[in-house]
Amino acid sequence: MSDTSSAASTAAATLKSLPTDMELVLKVIPMPADCNANGDIFGGWVMAQCDLAGSVIPARYAKGRQATVAVNEFIFKQPVRLGDILSFYSKLVRIGRTSVTVTVEVFAERFRAQGEYIKVTQATFTYVAIDDNGRPRPIEKPDA
Repeated sequence: MSDTSSAASTAAATLKSLPTDMELVLKVIPMPADCNANGDIFGGWVMAQCDLAGSVIPARYAKGRQATVAVNEFIFKQPVRLGDILSFYSKLVRIGRTSVTVTVEVFAERFRAQGEYIKVTQATFTYVAIDDNGRPRPIEKPDA
């Protein structure tokens, strides 16, 4: 992608506000140790943070141990850079008998563009409530 088309796509992706239909579950600033050889933040580091953020809402339903059983979708939309302030938003997608599925969206507030946000990643995770032996156990569904 050329510099001009890259700049255009970044400008188009810039938001002035963050989601109101999702819950802020994590905010973090990546550090120099999280960078790859290109100076961008490792995708694996971003994935790990998404897994942590994604586990917040399911924990409310699991009320005990839970395990990540699926990364249903993971899309990197823009690079994460050193100095970005990352905001992780999550929303409940589905509650099953033993599992909870959530979506996570990550927005970067660039170091030199405070107050503007770029969606950098989106993912969907499924977590399963587990017992002391690591076996799936039923979760309580919320009252309708």
